[in-house]
Amino acid sequence: MSKSIHPILISMIPLVEGLAKTFGRNCEIVLNEISDSKRSIIAISNGHVTGRSVGSPMLEAGVKAVRKGNDADNILNYSNKSSDGKILKSSTMFVRDDKNEIIGCLCINIDISEFVVAQKALEELIKTDIKGEINLGDFASNNVNDVLMNIVTDTLEANGKPVAYMNKDEKVTIVKKLDEQGAFLIKGAIDYVAKILCVSRYTIYNYLDEIRVNG
Repeated sequence: MSKSIHPILISMIPLVEGLAKTFGRNCEIVLNEISDSKRSIIAISNGHVTGRSVGSPMLEAGVKAVRKGNDADNILNYSNKSSDGKILKSSTMFVRDDKNEIIGCLCINIDISEFVVAQKALEELIKTDIKGEINLGDFASNNVNDVLMNIVTDTLEANGKPVAYMNKDEKVTIVKKLDEQGAFLIKGAIDYVAKILCVSRYTIYNYLDEIRVNG
């Protein structure tokens, strides 16, 4: 890489491969140099998890933290998502120089999508009949955006499969269930659902047309 990299960050590059080999192929390890967030990655292992490589930008959560400057705190064990819908468990740890100024960050992104699928399968296996079960969707909300988010979240959780593992028919089924609940009567629902399902807004329109034609 042509740009100058801080010696502290250079010394950390061997950690990237070592950690990745320790935790396996579903664990992406990334070392970022923060002076250019659009081309921040200086070392990465298991980049297939988020589809990035050296010279790629950091994820949005890291960018937001960096914007806080030297007051930024490490962000540990948070939920994240890749551009293709993988569910990630992430941590972002900042690297500081001898003046306590942030010069980079070491990020861990673990693809837990398969574990989420397994969790849903286990929940289905061990569940029992419960009387008086509360449906969180019945609670009123003062914010229509909250209503939309709750409908979409509940529908996806009931499906039990991460978006990254859904085929077209499964996404059509999700859209059908949302339509039946009136989700698309809420302003902005098309764009929101398209983002969640990792498709274009025009694809959502096509799904809706297909659903209404087939009944």
